[in-house]
Amino acid sequence: MPSQVKAASGVTHVKEEEEELVTYPPGDSLQLHAHIPDFDIYQALYDKSIHHPQEFWTEVASEFYWKSPPSGKVLDYNFDLTKGNIFVEFMKGAKTNVCYNVLDRNVLEKNLGAKTAYFWEGNSPADSSVISYGDILIKVCKLSNALRKLGVKKGDRVAIYLPMIPELVYSMLACARIGAVHSIVFAGFSSESLCERILDSQCAVLITADGVFRGEKLINLKHIADEAVHKCKEKAHTVKNCIVVKHLSGRLNNQNKSKLQVSWNPDSDLWLDELMVDAKEECEPEWLDSEDPLFILYTSGSTGKPKGVLHTVAGYLLYTALTFKYVFDYHEDDVYWSTADIGWITGHSYITYGPLANGATSVMFEGIPTYPHVGRFWEIIEKYKVTQFYTAPTAIRLLMKYGNEVIQKYDLSSLKILGTVGEPINPEAWLWYYNVVGNKRCPIVDTFWQTETGGHVITPLPAATPLKPGSATFPFFGVVPAVLNEHGEELVGEAEGYLVFKQPWPSIMRTLYGNHERFENTYFRKFPGYYVAGDGCKRDKDGYIWITGRIDDMLNVSGHLLSTAEVEAALAEHPAVAEAAVVSRPHTVKGECLYCFVILKDGKKFTEVISEELKKQVREKIGPIATPDFIQNAPGLPKTRSGKIMRRVLRQIARNEKDLGDISTLADPSIVEVLFSQRCEAAA
Repeated sequence: MPSQVKAASGVTHVKEEEEELVTYPPGDSLQLHAHIPDFDIYQALYDKSIHHPQEFWTEVASEFYWKSPPSGKVLDYNFDLTKGNIFVEFMKGAKTNVCYNVLDRNVLEKNLGAKTAYFWEGNSPADSSVISYGDILIKVCKLSNALRKLGVKKGDRVAIYLPMIPELVYSMLACARIGAVHSIVFAGFSSESLCERILDSQCAVLITADGVFRGEKLINLKHIADEAVHKCKEKAHTVKNCIVVKHLSGRLNNQNKSKLQVSWNPDSDLWLDELMVDAKEECEPEWLDSEDPLFILYTSGSTGKPKGVLHTVAGYLLYTALTFKYVFDYHEDDVYWSTADIGWITGHSYITYGPLANGATSVMFEGIPTYPHVGRFWEIIEKYKVTQFYTAPTAIRLLMKYGNEVIQKYDLSSLKILGTVGEPINPEAWLWYYNVVGNKRCPIVDTFWQTETGGHVITPLPAATPLKPGSATFPFFGVVPAVLNEHGEELVGEAEGYLVFKQPWPSIMRTLYGNHERFENTYFRKFPGYYVAGDGCKRDKDGYIWITGRIDDMLNVSGHLLSTAEVEAALAEHPAVAEAAVVSRPHTVKGECLYCFVILKDGKKFTEVISEELKKQVREKIGPIATPDFIQNAPGLPKTRSGKIMRRVLRQIARNEKDLGDISTLADPSIVEVLFSQRCEAAA
């Protein structure tokens, strides 16, 4: 282990002896064959990516197929609102197709047609299939032709509301092939959330399934999709076609058949398998400009209205391919598994596009970690001899609860690299993951990134970066982070403040769909010249970056971002509620959970029935992930004289922490003591 670590800024920091004890060096066996085998090589490549971006990204691009090359510089941008509109352009003028690069290039140029792309593992362990690159190419071409026959063309938006089944991958790649823009909505979201996303991007086609099992629970997806389509119609938008995957139909026992009544509108509904019967197996791709849109993915906004994050063709392809290759140190015989859902950005980047761009073999899992037993994750790792395992701290904390005895029943010796995503991982969970799951021999890549960034921006490289439990460590190639104080001044050395980025990398979002002004205001107005991530961070004396959490009115529950405004709006729709305020509270499994304060209308009495109705309302308006853990009846809220709710005070009440800081600006300080005295007993 070197006694010095050179930080990404180029500054060398000498380590103190006691800090050596908490730093985990990469293993020698991994370094032997790694793409980035040590920190010096990381540093040299990082410097090249920053100081010679044209050369660096041109070399990366040479691995892919281009119908025509770029006509200007590789990267052009403006991050400073005072100098004009915000824009990012990567490989402008080049033409390519993402679907061609992740499928045809692998099948036709690299002869990988017979190679396994996915081991699909269903909700039930008895349900599985093996899907090759050749299989996917044929399915995607047939679906592309079917969509074209329905009139879907370049630039049209297609909503996809599917569980974790192969048709989800086929659908998104078919859109990419014909130049349509996919908008995938997580299949755990409510009909209201689905409707809102369809309306915002004006999708004319929706692809869904009849139903899905999540553990033992049967979910009628078609019914939820029908409700969303009906709500769209009420708001003057018509979904022209609803394409339905037969996922469960014909496979259910009599008891479950009655629960899965699939309603049908012959004017608009179409079974996917019937559409595909006569479709041709070859489909010429639509050759797209590098800055044409690839997909829209909605993320929660602090106003409560979801933001349609838009990613474009060339930059997203190159960056997800490169981060996948280097962060997971992927080699051709590896079997990689991300437990994420493709409804989130992790699934887009690191189940579909990144792995397929590298010709990788992945596991795709439909189920949940505890069904039909709590060893399901470890059983799958053993079954497929998984080498890279990428999951969320929430799942790690959940499985920690069941103890080490469960893991000891399974052979996890195939594992080489572990990863985490979605939220900062607490050191206790990190150490359990490292010591027990990885048997003290697998580095953990604790990746920081967002829907907006498209790919990893701060992350260890498994054979190059000495690890500190809980730190995301150093920036990936092309990424220049900085730490700012409240006044927008850059802090050097050891510091804590706002995490910002000084320049774009290829996969950064280009805009918010249909609302460039909101894009500029959300990410660039606070500190002109910087992209503001919305997270706080600290940088230690060795240059390591530690993410400290959200700095806006956002909540991170089980790795999923929710806005306080969205949850508050759902609560306020209840006829008994006058006002609501929502904050986060630490949770041993989910990381954070929702703690809600509600003021009832005059004459209304707070009861267990109202509490359950409120939880149900949030579930139905947003989805199960947003279900509050605690709802406290509040006679009032701590507000400033101008009427602004002081959320930091509510957070302290939710956590039962009496150190409130300065509350002199409160209009009625006495309300604080009342709220403390009436805290939810279960949260004590």
